[in-house]
Amino acid sequence: MAANQPAEATVEWWRDAAIYQVYVRSFADGDGDGTGDLAGVRSRLPYLVELGVEALWFTPWYLSPLADGGYDVADYRTIDPAFGTLAEAEKLIAEARELGIRTIVDVVPNHVSDQHVWFKAALAAGPGSPERELFHFRQGRGTDGELPPNNWVSEFGGVPWTRLDDGEWYLH
Repeated sequence: MAANQPAEATVEWWRDAAIYQVYVRSFADGDGDGTGDLAGVRSRLPYLVELGVEALWFTPWYLSPLADGGYDVADYRTIDPAFGTLAEAEKLIAEARELGIRTIVDVVPNHVSDQHVWFKAALAAGPGSPERELFHFRQGRGTDGELPPNNWVSEFGGVPWTRLDDGEWYLH
């Protein structure tokens, strides 16, 4: 099998590239535990080359409590152990590159989990703190702030705000 030729070095190489989105959890299981992982993706690289894939776009593969399918990131500096390790991710990226496949990783900085150290610090710091300025904390409406800060509705249904014991609401 021949490796893909490296994409032409242009700023907008992605406009015409065949990009394959990979949700690691369900793509391919390399260790037989029933959950897709980086080893599974690596094992399928030759097949992806045959398909003409020029880039892999990975949905979040970071440490996550998985309340939102991995989009609730607890630590952007590590790979979720269910998928493998940072070293395995680096090996996957290197092998893909050798085959002419680029790698795109979904960073999603606006999808911090309630388990992320910064969010935990914001909860502990309390109203008006610099830690809370990293997120959307607001006072509620109503006589005692018992109503959410606005009437927004979540795309997933319901109210996208949660009230804390200190009276503030946070947008999730």
